Amino acid sequence: MNSTERQLLDKLDNLVLNASNDDLQRIQELDVETQLSGFSFYDSFLNSKTLVNQTIRKESKDFKK
Repeated sequence: MNSTERQLLDKLDNLVLNASNDDLQRIQELDVETQLSGFSFYDSFLNSKTLVNQTIRKESKDFKK
């Protein structure tokens, strides 16, 4: 894992740690779905239109280029 990936994961961690109760419930639902599907929680979170912070999504897309 490189430093950019680590920074993006840190931002995701901070979003989870500072999430409201409603957001935590949606995050938990997404986590269960990803466990059942076998997809990465990180990727599923980035693809979620209701949960993801737009800054993290943009940085992630820029990183994957």
